[in-house]
Amino acid sequence: MQDRTFESLLQESVRVHGHLCPGQVLGVRMSMLGLKLTGIEDPRGKDRKSIIVFVEIDRCATDAIQSVTGCSLGHRTMKFVDLGKMAATFSNIKTGRAVRLIAREDARAKAKELFPEMENKYTAQLEAYKVMTDDELFDIMDVQVDIKPEDMPGRPLKRVRCDACGEYVQDMRDIETGGKILCKSCDQKCYYSAVSLD
Repeated sequence: MQDRTFESLLQESVRVHGHLCPGQVLGVRMSMLGLKLTGIEDPRGKDRKSIIVFVEIDRCATDAIQSVTGCSLGHRTMKFVDLGKMAATFSNIKTGRAVRLIAREDARAKAKELFPEMENKYTAQLEAYKVMTDDELFDIMDVQVDIKPEDMPGRPLKRVRCDACGEYVQDMRDIETGGKILCKSCDQKCYYSAVSLD
């Protein structure tokens, strides 16, 4: 990680996230391990085009992962897969090496054992996650990630107009049905519905 210490990475993550919490510590530790295991030495420099991270939760740890790796939705190097799990997959797209790291649930109890004098469980977790081993914090899975060309960083491979709403769809997210090109909003139930402010 190009001479970056855990403490310096944590402080940068706290600056980006806005506060120090157990999720920040987990996310920084998870990132450091994921980068090491996939052979990414300089994620913000020479290796920035070699990594994609899949995060499975929209919580504090995700901000830490973005801070450490430099991966982001806007650069198309971070993918959000909404599984509600404290887990992330680090993929070296040049070598094909990928690992999925899952935060161990028993680390919470272990934190209380390590710091029994701390009444606040979050404070105990925060301090324990700093000193626990990687094996105590994470389960590690070697995985294969098949990344489609339309999900890779870079310019859109395709941009089309939805025949129903007229909005444009990029990155092959359109659906062809009944001879029409539709966006997912028009083809499926959408997360929003239009309202009239009259």
